[in-house]
Amino acid sequence: ISFSKPKPMAHSKNRATDGKITYPPGVKEISDKISKEEMVRRLKMVVKTFMDMDQDSEEEKELYLNLALHLASDFFLKHPDKDVRLLVACCLADIFRIYAPEAPYTSPDKLKDIFMFITRQLKGLEDTKSAQFNRYFYLLENIAWVKSYNICFELEDSNEIFTQLYRTLFQVINNGHNQKVHMHMVDLMSSIVCEVCDSCMHECYRSVRNCLSHVPYLTSCLYSFVFMQSTMTLRLNQLNGFIQSLCCNEWPQASLSSNDNDERLQVVKLLAKMFGAKDSELASQNKPLWQCYLGRFNDIHVPVRLECVKFASHCLMNHPDLAKDLTEYLKVRSHDPEEAIRHDVIVSIVTASKKDLSLVNDQLLNFVRERTLDKRWRVRKEAMMGLAQIYKKYALQAEAGKEAAKQISWIKDKLLHIYYQNSIDDRLLVERIFAQYLVPHNLETTERMKCLYYLYATLDGNAVKALNEMWKCQNMLRHHVKDLLDLIKQPKSDSYSKAVFSKVMVITRNLPDPGKTQDFVKKLAQVLEEDEKIRKQLETLVSPSCSCKQAEVCVKEITKKLGSPKQPSNPFLEMVKFLLERIAPVHIDTESISALIKQVNKSIEGTADDEDEGVSTEQAIRAGLELLKVLSFTHPVSFHSAETFESLLGCLKMDDEKVAEAALQIFKNTGSKLEESFPHIKSVLLPVLQQKAKKGPPRQAKYAIHCIHAMFSNRDTHFAQIFEPLHKSLDTDNMEQLITPLTTLGHLAMLAPEQFAAPLKSLVANFIVKDLLMNDRIPGKKTTKLWVPDDEVSPETLAKIQGLKLMVRWLLGVKNNQSKSGNSTLRMLTAILSSDGDLTEQGKMGKPDMSRLRLAAGCAVLRLAQEPCYHEIITLEQYQLCALVINDECYQVRQAFAQKLQKGLCRLRLPLEYLAVFTLCAKDPVKERRAHARQCLVKNINLRREYLKQHAAVSEKLISLLPEYVVPYAIHLLVHDPDYVKVQDIEQLKDIKEALWFVLEILMAKNENNSHAFIRKMVENIKQTKDGQCPDDPKINEKLYTVCDVAMNIVISKSTTYSLESPKDPVLPARYFTQPDKVLNYSNVLGAVNKPLSATGKLQTKLSRMETISNASSNSNPSSPGRSKGRLVSQKKTAHSYTLPF
Repeated sequence: ISFSKPKPMAHSKNRATDGKITYPPGVKEISDKISKEEMVRRLKMVVKTFMDMDQDSEEEKELYLNLALHLASDFFLKHPDKDVRLLVACCLADIFRIYAPEAPYTSPDKLKDIFMFITRQLKGLEDTKSAQFNRYFYLLENIAWVKSYNICFELEDSNEIFTQLYRTLFQVINNGHNQKVHMHMVDLMSSIVCEVCDSCMHECYRSVRNCLSHVPYLTSCLYSFVFMQSTMTLRLNQLNGFIQSLCCNEWPQASLSSNDNDERLQVVKLLAKMFGAKDSELASQNKPLWQCYLGRFNDIHVPVRLECVKFASHCLMNHPDLAKDLTEYLKVRSHDPEEAIRHDVIVSIVTASKKDLSLVNDQLLNFVRERTLDKRWRVRKEAMMGLAQIYKKYALQAEAGKEAAKQISWIKDKLLHIYYQNSIDDRLLVERIFAQYLVPHNLETTERMKCLYYLYATLDGNAVKALNEMWKCQNMLRHHVKDLLDLIKQPKSDSYSKAVFSKVMVITRNLPDPGKTQDFVKKLAQVLEEDEKIRKQLETLVSPSCSCKQAEVCVKEITKKLGSPKQPSNPFLEMVKFLLERIAPVHIDTESISALIKQVNKSIEGTADDEDEGVSTEQAIRAGLELLKVLSFTHPVSFHSAETFESLLGCLKMDDEKVAEAALQIFKNTGSKLEESFPHIKSVLLPVLQQKAKKGPPRQAKYAIHCIHAMFSNRDTHFAQIFEPLHKSLDTDNMEQLITPLTTLGHLAMLAPEQFAAPLKSLVANFIVKDLLMNDRIPGKKTTKLWVPDDEVSPETLAKIQGLKLMVRWLLGVKNNQSKSGNSTLRMLTAILSSDGDLTEQGKMGKPDMSRLRLAAGCAVLRLAQEPCYHEIITLEQYQLCALVINDECYQVRQAFAQKLQKGLCRLRLPLEYLAVFTLCAKDPVKERRAHARQCLVKNINLRREYLKQHAAVSEKLISLLPEYVVPYAIHLLVHDPDYVKVQDIEQLKDIKEALWFVLEILMAKNENNSHAFIRKMVENIKQTKDGQCPDDPKINEKLYTVCDVAMNIVISKSTTYSLESPKDPVLPARYFTQPDKVLNYSNVLGAVNKPLSATGKLQTKLSRMETISNASSNSNPSSPGRSKGRLVSQKKTAHSYTLPF
């Protein structure tokens, strides 16, 4: 019991009235009749007695009550000997402890005398080396612990007592005191500071001011004295008065510049709270001190910087006028090398933002935005979660109005962009943020779908792609878990174990920390084998028909079953929660799709709040249907309702082409059971599809054919009803009316090649080739532009493009080259490329039309190369001609071709030699194109390496998958590059080196499985061969060896492990390299390539042929000598005598 609250001082009822003093055993009477030495001896025994007593010793308390009163007499309080006074003070301190909460002294005057006496004794603390220091410390400890001075609150002279106490403590404190002394002093002062009156506090301030000579030892005590208790708040006028007193002596500035880290830290803590306090005017009243404090944001001591950053939020919230000053310093700290400081910068800004968005400027929010890409996960997570919370408060809940919502509208895009990061932790957090903050899953269905609808409509293109990818990844993982459940049901065997392990590994890669997670997923598989109830719940969860409410129940049941109250920290359960979080359909089910369709219908009918949500009605409708289209891939079963299909039918009849296209794609993805489940929908839908296929826009015609193929069982009849009239009505006199029929016939040829085999062959040979492609009917517009927008392309060119596509689709449908149609088509396509797009060479075509046809021909070759039977018949010359499209003089052709190339490579459909085509981008004059090509190389190389890790059993396909095998193809392609004319031209060799480094830099970034030695060995092997395309041409072979030397130079100069033994003996592609009868030894060109030589009379390269601007209105007309029909002319015609220049 202590004197934490003042108690009325009352006499004990059983107090002895006889006045007889009882002393402890062995202690005789203490009076003025004995010597000082004897008095000290007896008092020590009394001290020991009181020290051993506790508050429950009622009998002893009564026994020694009169002794307690006796010790408080003037004889002892005014005794001349300091040892006597100290021992008496210790006794009195113990008496207050023993008799708490009611002291045995009743007289206010006596109490004042006692406490003034005790205060005077505390001066003995000053000499830490005194023999009596431990007794002085005991005295301080006792009165601080019992809070004895709280008794004085009811005394009239309490101010005098407290003032003297503070003055004494601040006078005696010094650097000889340890932390315990400081702590007890602080406890003693802080116990009364909240209750003390103004006049006393001013006296205390004066005491402190007078004691500033002790500054080095006072700082920490002073800080703790003012702010240690969280409930302690000084009145503002007192605080300001105190600070003004200190500032007059320039104490804070001096302490902030001190070499003592701890001192600076304590002062920063004190000033941070003072500057950040509500209604504080300290920053405006003392600007030098404020600037001095801001300087500590750049302090060398990490805790000091951390403390500044932590309290920045208080300054922002309570003093918006200081935001400008703080912004500059927080900017620097947001890039601090210390993770904790960067983290707390985010916390401070987000805390202020959540209180009131107007408190933070766009620059501060941008600091948080930047930290979403921090190298440390903890910082990234804090930044992402902070932005998510701000978005939910001000955008979703609109707590600060439309202007605030508009100010932070970028947050949703930024958060979704993070899904492009490689880290699985980042991607999982984006998924969690989407489910909890962007579109909260706990909203009612209609409200949730409205939220999703307008979110999707207002996202930028990259964010939309990220969101689509997120649903795709979740859907794939859902299928992997479903596959695992199906495997578990099968009888156990050797293949069973391998299949389960393989599926476990796939699931593991979709969860955080795959190394640790693998064991947990194995354990989950085992649990699923043993526990049928959990297995059933998980089967329901991954079922396509699972509703959002069912999913919630299943997740709760599974986590409850796997959890254990005895094990609060359960890593296995945490992993399962991560998995369930990714696969649970918390947003989309049949009810949700129905609500989303209704929302789209509202926009169509004009009854939605589109404008209020910041989007036009047209934009909302298109975005809504695009959203439905994406969801139709990932959640097709959720669309199976009459209401949904009827709404989609209505969309088909709209004038907006994009809306109808999206509706057709949704039908294609979701209508597999429409014929049997919804016959009334089929009867209405079929005539619409047939009409679209015959006379609709080309893209709608395409989707209409695919809908019929996917949805109806009697598709042959329906196809025939469409094919016959279109086939008979083809007429080149009206090119505009020809585009849709050719589109429709092309897709019919791909989906039903055998049904229309004879008429299709005749159609391609006679109509497409002879009538359409080999004739230029309408002269093109004379222009220097290389590209025009789609709506300005002539109908004849569009018809020719569709004709080329029809030929390719027919071949893709047939999937064999028995009739040699593939060879004929490839010759046609390469003829278009050789003639720069003007197949007839009559000069009637305009440059934009020629660019379109070159692009169409190049993309057509890529399409055919994805089918093995046609890849085999593509000659090396045709491959090289196709590859050179990526160096086309028209920027848009290069761009579109690269995208098609990347798409085929990422799907692992195009052979590996087509990856080498990107090496030709090294000299593209447009920086964005080079950057895109590099990204494509990185993505494809990583994709193939990851595929090989996941499919260890594909060693027989290693030559077609291992990224390092792109090197031979790149070397061969560069050897036959038309720009490489002179073997001895140093500038051309430098271009070759740059192109090789373009791909080798990425391949050699990681030396996996000693790949550097493998590449070196591969290049050495190539030097022992001849060119497979022109084995008897000495110049070509010299080029081959020269390019190999350049490649070897790169490997040697960039690697330290190239000389190690190659892990495998490389296998070179037989079509590209053949073993020579005799090894040719040409001089090495390594040194010359690196010499900064200049070449005169350099031939025109593809760099000069390529457009350096990307807009369609370019008036440039770069000459293109290499674009003539004989681009790949015989090497004999251009042979030069050569000698190596070194």
